[in-house]
Amino acid sequence: MAGTTGAKSKRTRKKAARKQSASRKDTRARAAQSVVSLRVDLVGIEPPIFRCIEVPDDYTFFDLHVALQDAMGWLDCHLHVFVVPGVARGKPTLIGIPDADGFAEMSTQPGWGVPISRFLSKPGDSVAYEYDFGDGWQHQITVQGVRERKLRERLPSCIDGARACPPEDCGGPFGYQHLLEVLSDPSHEEHGEMREWIGGRFDPARFDPKRVQFDDPQERLRFAREGY
Repeated sequence: MAGTTGAKSKRTRKKAARKQSASRKDTRARAAQSVVSLRVDLVGIEPPIFRCIEVPDDYTFFDLHVALQDAMGWLDCHLHVFVVPGVARGKPTLIGIPDADGFAEMSTQPGWGVPISRFLSKPGDSVAYEYDFGDGWQHQITVQGVRERKLRERLPSCIDGARACPPEDCGGPFGYQHLLEVLSDPSHEEHGEMREWIGGRFDPARFDPKRVQFDDPQERLRFAREGY
């Protein structure tokens, strides 16, 4: 009997949690009146790798970070930062996850506290986004347009894009180019090693926007905010 009661209690809590999550989404859907269309270009790569995504205008930069990771195909296992061109004394604004130890030369504003509407509100607005400070993946994010949100429209969404996301930890643009050269040449001395490292087949031209799945940014935020 005690076990049955406990199971019912767990189901009740899960049901309540789902209702609460749905309520948050409904509230956000009502609050966001506009949709921001963004193009994300991976810098230093040929042929181009890009994504076109649409997000609510009430998104924070942390929400946008999660959407970018999911649309591109990154695994969100490294640090990131948004860089807004300097408007005061020529210094850029950094937005991401603050340095808890205070070793960074410039302070970084927490992404969850900065709305994208502050810097990405009209066509032509642009910011840079760096992911994995070791490999140094640079992205350019540009507003393509702003429109009214449709009733019950599901956001974020990926509406276009080209080519697969590079594998994590492959060494940035130069390392990725080397990887592609090795994989395309079965006679290369590193071919077998690289094939094993990549886990078998890798098609750099493959990308389908319909297959992109977006995570709830609030779930990722719980981990990112630890210690703040």
